[in-house]
Amino acid sequence: MSLIVSHLHKTYGEKTVVEDLSFEMKEPGVYALLGTNGAGKTTSIRMMLGMLAKDGGEVLWNGGPLQTETCNVGYLAEERGLYPKYSLMDQLLYFARLRGVPQAEAKERLRYWAKRLEAEEYLYADAARAAENPEEESNKKRRKKARAFKPKLADQLSKGNQQKIQFMIALISDPELIILDEPLSGLDPVNTDLFKGIIRDEISKGKYLIMSSHQMATVEEFCSDITILDRSRAVLQGNLNDIKKSYGRVNLHLKTEKDAAPYIAACGAQLLTEKECEYQIRVSGEAQANQLLGALITAGVPVITFDLREPSLHEIFVEKVGDRHGE
Repeated sequence: MSLIVSHLHKTYGEKTVVEDLSFEMKEPGVYALLGTNGAGKTTSIRMMLGMLAKDGGEVLWNGGPLQTETCNVGYLAEERGLYPKYSLMDQLLYFARLRGVPQAEAKERLRYWAKRLEAEEYLYADAARAAENPEEESNKKRRKKARAFKPKLADQLSKGNQQKIQFMIALISDPELIILDEPLSGLDPVNTDLFKGIIRDEISKGKYLIMSSHQMATVEEFCSDITILDRSRAVLQGNLNDIKKSYGRVNLHLKTEKDAAPYIAACGAQLLTEKECEYQIRVSGEAQANQLLGALITAGVPVITFDLREPSLHEIFVEKVGDRHGE
């Protein structure tokens, strides 16, 4: 299987919102679409899914047009969109039916995902009772509360728990292509780790994932290939490891026991930040870094940390789009 996005284009009047976007996934993994707000990420995703008409280009899955009728797709939208006044279970079963999942199988899968996402108490009377009632409660009281249990509505849940329900909707059909638009936005650290664990499991199953996110550390954790969009255009794309290697090891984290600023200036390195004898430095390469280290040792300045590394994705992103947005 493969996914090919070729020359996608979208305009609104005289404004171009996506300009000639192309990328390809030849094998399972995670591809990241990155960009500032308004760069065209969500518009690109909606065109890929056929939710928005394309002004140009095509999207191919396995050599044919990507269509939800022929490709099992799971989509977690950035804008959360549950129906606020309908029961969560009814909505989950409805979306499962839309994706062609038989009701009995859908109920079995929902039990699994509710447990994985720690959302059982919002969907099932037994779980709600266990969450609310002490162990010593009488059987009579339990039966009474079971009869009184009312399925939860979407607007009774926090945003994070609504996100869990929508993640369940995205996964209910066991999709082969999963598109996650800001999947971790608004989650607390515990639920962030919960979502990450599920994403890792889907990767291990050989799924194709496209992720749009502002959280660069998360992208580095999961994604092998990226496209950075800026004002509708791709300004950088390719394999993340190759991109980082192309920059070289130019970022230096230095910590000393004495002031090292004069030695940093003397060797011509760029001092980015300084706090209590701890420095973030941009060097031209390993030769300049070693020159600085030699100068510190010769001067008798104790070195605690000397970490020369490739730039992070955050730093690359800021370099590619930051200057233009500061104009």
